[in-house]
Amino acid sequence: MDNQKILPAAIDLPLNPKVLEEVILKAKDWALMHGVCMRSKTNFNTDSLQFAPFVLTPSLYPRKEFEKAVNLQTILNELIHKVAHDTEFLRDTLAGTIQVDEFTANLFKIYETVLAEGITQELSLGLVRSDTMLETKKTCINPCQKKLECQSKKRDRLYCCVAMVEINTIASGFGHLGPASRGIQSYILNELGHNDKIKNLPENNALSGLCDAMVEAWNIIGNTKAAILFIIEDVTYNICDQRFHEFQIRENYPHVKVIRKTLTDVFNTGVLGSNKELIVDGIVCSVVYFRAGYEPGHYHSQNEWSSRLMIERSSAIKCPSIHYHLAGTKKVQQALAKKGILKRFLTDEEEITRVKEIFTGLYSLDKEEGGDQVVDMVLKNPEGYVMKPQREGGGNNIYGSDIPEALTTMSEEERSAYIVMDRIFPPISRSYMIRPGAQGAPTIVDLVSELGIFGAIIGTKEKILYNRQVGHMLRTKGSSANEGGVAAGMGALDSPYLFD
Repeated sequence: MDNQKILPAAIDLPLNPKVLEEVILKAKDWALMHGVCMRSKTNFNTDSLQFAPFVLTPSLYPRKEFEKAVNLQTILNELIHKVAHDTEFLRDTLAGTIQVDEFTANLFKIYETVLAEGITQELSLGLVRSDTMLETKKTCINPCQKKLECQSKKRDRLYCCVAMVEINTIASGFGHLGPASRGIQSYILNELGHNDKIKNLPENNALSGLCDAMVEAWNIIGNTKAAILFIIEDVTYNICDQRFHEFQIRENYPHVKVIRKTLTDVFNTGVLGSNKELIVDGIVCSVVYFRAGYEPGHYHSQNEWSSRLMIERSSAIKCPSIHYHLAGTKKVQQALAKKGILKRFLTDEEEITRVKEIFTGLYSLDKEEGGDQVVDMVLKNPEGYVMKPQREGGGNNIYGSDIPEALTTMSEEERSAYIVMDRIFPPISRSYMIRPGAQGAPTIVDLVSELGIFGAIIGTKEKILYNRQVGHMLRTKGSSANEGGVAAGMGALDSPYLFD
């Protein structure tokens, strides 16, 4: 990342050692007392929590680019909704992937089964998150008016384009921890005598926005005795982020019941009623919200796959439905970046242009789609690319110097389970990263950030009933780290500090 742009800090750093020590102690307690927490993976205990890693001061983010990402979200909601309901596109796009990726093949088998039987519930609920990073090095793939403005003002092109990392359609987390990040950093700024700067942290109502959409789906079904079912992992580490969704619904909608079950629980206690209503442990569930089911480890046997199929066969509104899940695969996103494809789903030329502006280069490794040429291109400059499999949850990508070995040892079939993406080189910010269990005083470190914008959409193939942008989150990691998941242990909670 030589010559990468370095942003100034939100406040003057470093802090006086005594001030630093005191504010960190207060911030840790604030986090613990406000649910900015996770369970420890190394010392797991359901009776204890530790604070989630956080950045002490918020990271600078250009206001215009933040607003661009926010304003684009409802268009991306519509795009992913239409992709999910285009059977021919999903079949053609994933035809090769399901030959080499067993997990995606199993999902697709469920999709084909419910299509053949006839989809019981035409409505889907999408709680999606579009993840982007600021690009600093590469020329815009789709030059935009903003680039011309940057050039006319003789600026560098640091903020020319927000670049898309991915769109998440299942278990899009941090609806609680995103707003909580703003809370803890607002507290820290106030403690450090910078109350005047808090206004630059944008309001963040992600938790209420996501929960309102779930309840809206529940209202559409209209069964006041039914519950919203959260599908959860066998062991939940990111417990606060999940539970606060439940608590938010209980507080604002006390008449709506929420239950939490694993896919194994659904197999053991779930049945379909006479009208295909989903009944789990004797409770009718009219909305199903998946916080698990996005990786192979969540399916221990055929039992869990049977549960997923039963849920899809039911009359419950799914978040995501199986076709929404497939629409979020990396292969589909790579296909959307192909020339002219967006016109299949969006009719407004201005909207198409706005979406194209944030796309980075995405390439197929399928031999039939020029995969050999892509391999040659990547091997000439592996540091400029990332290999991504059809997986969610972090820790699965292959970066830089690790790519040549991966490509040269994979068969043509194995590499078809991956796509290649241009690597994004974001600006560097500097602050203190506060981690549980860390020894000694923290030092200022170089950081890079990823902005996620949340959206909520409800509709059928023919009609969209509900479409909103509902909030955001910012994850920050060390500039030398490849993976940045907070739950995975590499990233930290953060908030955008907007500037003009």
